[in-house]
Amino acid sequence: MAVPGNDAIDERERYSRQVLFAGIGERGQQRLAIAHAVVVGVGATGAATAGLLARAGVGNLTLIDRDFVEPSNLQRQTLFDEDDARDSLPKAEAARRHLECINSSVRVQAHVADLVPENVEELLRAADVVLDGTDNFETRYLINDFCVREGVPWIYAAAVGAYAATMNILPRKGSGPRAQGSEGVVSLASEMSSEPSTLNPEPCTACLACVFPAAPGGDVETCDTAGILASAVNLAASVQATEALKLLTGQPELLRRSLLSFDLWTPDGRGRLAQSEIATGTPRADCEVCGGRIFRALAGEGRPHITLCGRNAVQIHEHHRPVDLAALLKRLTPLGEVRANGLLLRFERPPYTLTVFPDGRALVQGTTDKGLARSLVARYLGA
Repeated sequence: MAVPGNDAIDERERYSRQVLFAGIGERGQQRLAIAHAVVVGVGATGAATAGLLARAGVGNLTLIDRDFVEPSNLQRQTLFDEDDARDSLPKAEAARRHLECINSSVRVQAHVADLVPENVEELLRAADVVLDGTDNFETRYLINDFCVREGVPWIYAAAVGAYAATMNILPRKGSGPRAQGSEGVVSLASEMSSEPSTLNPEPCTACLACVFPAAPGGDVETCDTAGILASAVNLAASVQATEALKLLTGQPELLRRSLLSFDLWTPDGRGRLAQSEIATGTPRADCEVCGGRIFRALAGEGRPHITLCGRNAVQIHEHHRPVDLAALLKRLTPLGEVRANGLLLRFERPPYTLTVFPDGRALVQGTTDKGLARSLVARYLGA
């Protein structure tokens, strides 16, 4: 937090143009200042969304990301610079540092972590809204389970190639620990208890599992196979952030109730922007998540301990044990090139690179063979 002084930014001037917009106004700006948004995944979409929310004055931001900055990120991941890539900074921490330079009045918490059933309650419980910046359905189903159980609104977003899509998920009032008044949970709704809460509006929408009962299968395009345009990322983030502002300023009646998608590169048959919109205003009657209240992702059912990361790499997170990075640096230095920055350690053993985080997670780059990745981790980090 910046100490007020002669060089402090005047907050009224900072938000003056946003306050002039009738949809926000003075009251909306006050609501944003006490709101809490959680961004899961601070890569391309998540970084752009977090930047927009910080500039808009959302007072509390929590950033969750398991990855680190690489040179290939700089084309589209707007919060990062060349120094971040050279230092291999964790994305959540690099984003926190840049956001605090953009708006020092916003409180930013960074978690260098993989969102998993074991930590989802701790990391998401205070959210007024959860923003999806992830690149996989495994994590999205976990977010969906938690948010449906707790009645927390969340916004799905995706971008690949020239394609961008978003969808608002507005669950009905939850029945989990948050809804029962968990200790330590401070939300915008409770802060604004002097007026009726509209953060959890009825009727609710379809949840992610209503629209996608199972994760897309077959040959699914990723940024590493189909590439990606920064403009597609920024479109998805702009729509997502705007919907979040409607929600956080207490205007749920303005929220879109559809899965909206765009193709920014190839026009439709009439030469217009190709887009589609599927209504999601009604939950599917037989949905096992929002209808049956069965939360398989939260229970960890079928969750692999070893997951592919989509860029000739494998993530291994089966131990969940603390790692002494300083001791590991000393042990590995005779065996190859090692770099550490206190937040992660990178060990080069060509053609492979092992990146180790303090919680015991490891990314093995240079292979998609899970068995080989596990063998490398066991060899250099211990079983």
